[in-house]
Amino acid sequence: MHYDVIIIGAGPGGIYSSYEFAKSGKNLKVGVFELGNPLEKRKCPIDGVNVKSCVKCKTCAIMSGFGGAGAFSDGKYNITNRFGGTLYEYIGKEHALELMRYVDDINTSHGGAGTKLYSTANTKIKKACLENGLHLLDAQVRHLGTDINYIVLENLYNELKDKIDFHFNTAVNAVRKTENGYEIETENGTHTCRYCVVSVGRSGSKWMEQVCSSLNIKTLSNRVDIGVRVEIPAVIFSSLTDELYESKIVYRTEKFEDLVRTFCMNPHGVVVTENTNGIVTVNGHSYEDESRHTENTNFALLVSKHFSLPFKDSNGYGESIARLSNMLGGGVMVQRFGDLTRGRRSTESRIRESYVTPTLSATPGDLSLVIPKRILDGIIEMIYALDKIAPGTANDDTLLYGVEVKFYNMEVALDNDLQTSCEGLYVIGDGSGVTHSLSHASASGVYVARHILSKIG
Repeated sequence: MHYDVIIIGAGPGGIYSSYEFAKSGKNLKVGVFELGNPLEKRKCPIDGVNVKSCVKCKTCAIMSGFGGAGAFSDGKYNITNRFGGTLYEYIGKEHALELMRYVDDINTSHGGAGTKLYSTANTKIKKACLENGLHLLDAQVRHLGTDINYIVLENLYNELKDKIDFHFNTAVNAVRKTENGYEIETENGTHTCRYCVVSVGRSGSKWMEQVCSSLNIKTLSNRVDIGVRVEIPAVIFSSLTDELYESKIVYRTEKFEDLVRTFCMNPHGVVVTENTNGIVTVNGHSYEDESRHTENTNFALLVSKHFSLPFKDSNGYGESIARLSNMLGGGVMVQRFGDLTRGRRSTESRIRESYVTPTLSATPGDLSLVIPKRILDGIIEMIYALDKIAPGTANDDTLLYGVEVKFYNMEVALDNDLQTSCEGLYVIGDGSGVTHSLSHASASGVYVARHILSKIG
């Protein structure tokens, strides 16, 4: 079948591109090809009772499907250029913020009305951070929650399904340049298009590298983030989360001057697993519905590693650490902070006797056997620094789950229209290496759709 536009991937970038095409009134034929399931069929088998750990499904319901890896996140849309990617370097700071606010308007009009927009402006927490060697990054944060985020995605799909051709459970094996556009090869045949928009997310990093190689598109080495997910009683961080909900805090370590940052904060949330290319890592969710709140708050502490030549495989480095954790723990490992600092592994009895009840069934172990010393030293330093603004963070019973790895695509060489060196082929979202967040990925989708519409006339 021939399309005007083919979008590969139904994550945030693909969804908001589709939304722009559908509302344009130009009656374009747009096809979206997605590796995973429709939203209503995305069901992770882990129920905490019969299935307690990852069974390594063929397609991970958490990572793939309509909504992408963000579908079952806690739905935080950070409106800022301070973090979440470098989209502003391509389209300008004001335009990037304008598009993020536009996405926020779409979300609130599709089920997110009534959710809170938090802001770091004029907060006393920033002063407390600076007094203790910590830096709070500026942002507005719309928190939808995992439950409301699902509703927004459901409403968007219902609005789009009769205007856009969605092909679910359809892997794209190859993208080829043709005389008049592109041909994509799938398990169910080939399709052609004038314009092709690639939005495969972080989980499509290996696939993206293959496509770039086949089309001679230049890429740049990117980073990998490695760390742990911290779980503490919610009351310890309540002074931050009640006012800011999500606080992005950065710390420069004394020993190595590495940067350690908080990421994906989930007040009253749960710790979950996710499967990327067969590797089980850890993440976190939270809900807007108070009936689904827990007594714990969780967040990630991540250290970014940038590599120089001759080493080019930053994702491979992160994968090797995650595989080692999987080897020793059969999946995700958990350790009490007190056990880590004392140089001993956690045991089932020590976890059971802890004052922090884990929200994820994980294997007690020793993270020092998995995470490189330099990274682990930085994480320990950061925990003690956070303890100064949120006393209790460094308690012995604080739980650390490992490993958490954020894989980033090789940064694809793009022009200011997010177009590759192959005319008509665009790369958006986290699959580009340019964006690292829901808001930036969504905004990039809107931007490219508008650019293509302007060319179609």
